[in-house]
Amino acid sequence: MKNVLRSGAVAAAFGVGLSLAVLPTGSAKAAAGAHVRCNDITGLVNAINRANASPNAGRITLAPHCTYNLTTPDNADDGLPEITGNVTITGRDTTIRRAPSATQDFRILHVVSGGTLTLNSLTVSNGRVGATLSGGGIANTNGTLNLNRTVVRNNLAGTGGGIGNSGGRIDLDRSTVERNTASSFGGGIVNGGNGTMTMKGGALLRNRAVTGPGGGLENIGGTASLDSVSVRGNTATIGGGLRNTNASTLHLRSTTVRDNIAVSGAGISNNSVLGTSTVTLVRSLVTRNTAITAGGGILNEPGGQVTLTDSRVVRNRPDNCSPAGSVPGCTNPATVVTPPASQLAPPAKDNKVRK
Repeated sequence: MKNVLRSGAVAAAFGVGLSLAVLPTGSAKAAAGAHVRCNDITGLVNAINRANASPNAGRITLAPHCTYNLTTPDNADDGLPEITGNVTITGRDTTIRRAPSATQDFRILHVVSGGTLTLNSLTVSNGRVGATLSGGGIANTNGTLNLNRTVVRNNLAGTGGGIGNSGGRIDLDRSTVERNTASSFGGGIVNGGNGTMTMKGGALLRNRAVTGPGGGLENIGGTASLDSVSVRGNTATIGGGLRNTNASTLHLRSTTVRDNIAVSGAGISNNSVLGTSTVTLVRSLVTRNTAITAGGGILNEPGGQVTLTDSRVVRNRPDNCSPAGSVPGCTNPATVVTPPASQLAPPAKDNKVRK
C-alpha cells in the first residue's frame, strides 16, 4: 500500500492423470475449507491463494494455541498474499506475526479493492512498515475487513499503527486494538478516504501517535461508530483517545473514554477542517483524561459539533471541555488544575514499538 492518508487533507498475488471427479480443484478445496498446520507458512500462503481464486468464500482454519511466524514478506509490503477474494481465517488462541528475527519491514495482511477478509479468534502482531505507509498490522484499501474476537497488537506504521482503512469498511466485534504505534497519526486505527468503521465491544488500548493526532483512532474524512467500547490509555499530540476531523462523523454509544493523554483534546478532539465534523455521545462517559494545555475531556474546535445525550464528561484535567461552552451540557470545574508536562509520554526511540 503505497499511499498514505495525510492529516489536514484526506490524506498493493496476492494430480496428473486423475479425473476432476477424483481430485478436487483448488477452488473446490478452498470452498470446502483448508486446515493449515502450526507455523506452516507455505501452507498458509497457498491456502490464501486458493481462497482468493475460489468463486465461493474461502475458509482457512489455523492450528489452535499456535504462533505463525512470518520471516520474509510475500510481496513488497505484506507478509501474506493480498486479499482479493472472500477469505475467512479462523484460529483459537492463534497468532500470526512478523517474526522477531525478520530483517525486512512488512505488515501482516492487506485487503485490496474487491476483497473481503474475516478474522476469527486471532492475534495479528509485530507488523512494521515505514513512515510513508499506513496499516502496520492490517491495511484495508477499498475492501472489507471483519474482525471477530481478534487482537491487533504491537504493530508500527507511519499512520494507522494497528489498522489503516482507506475508503473501505472495517467491522470489529469484541476485538481489541492495543499497543500499536504510528510515527505520525492514528496510533491504533486510521479511518479515512470516506471509509466506514464500526466497533462493537472490545477496546482501543494504549496506542500511540508519536508526532500527530489520534492516539486510539484518527477518523479523517470517514464515518466511525463505537458501541460499548473502552478507549483507554492512548496518547497523541491532539486527540489522545479519539480524533474526528475533515468533515467526519463519530458516534459513541455506551462507550468509555478514559485515562488518555494529549497536549490538547486528551479524550476526544473534534476538528472542523474541510467542513463540519460531528461527534455524538449517547450514554457514554469521558473521564480522567489529561491534557497539557486544554480540552482534558473534549476539545471542540470552532465549527465542530458535539452532542451529549445521557452522557457525562467529568473529572478530566485541566478542564472537561474546551473552549468553555462549546459542548452543550459540559461544564468545567470552578478550579482548573494544570497537569505537569511530564504527564505526556516521551517520544518512542528509533521508531520502535515499545512494549
